[in-house]
Amino acid sequence: QVQLVESGGGLVQAGGSLRLSCAAEGRTSSIYTVGWFRQAPGKEREFVAAITYNGGNTYYVDSVKGRFTVSRDSAKNSVTLQMVSLKPEDTAVYYCAASEHFYSDSKSTYDYWGQGTQVNVSS
Repeated sequence: QVQLVESGGGLVQAGGSLRLSCAAEGRTSSIYTVGWFRQAPGKEREFVAAITYNGGNTYYVDSVKGRFTVSRDSAKNSVTLQMVSLKPEDTAVYYCAASEHFYSDSKSTYDYWGQGTQVNVSS
């Protein structure tokens, strides 16, 4: 089992920045990919970004490319999502998820989920 805990959400004005962190505990050796998803009110949970835990390959949804950066510190078992130039449409609950499989943007392929952290971007 893997436990994930997100932190770093909050309220920021449009154009501002936030840094989300995801700390992994438990059987972290089984993790292949860590992804970030978000869910806005009334919408489906959507893929935002992912990173392969060992190789550090990164993937992004088009809407955040150039604004969000995902990175990992394998020694500390943590993954960070740095978000800049935030927009009101980035407002959502952000979830960290871990998969034992190669990268996918499908939430159904992720085995473990954090509890989520709220990000609010005001206009």
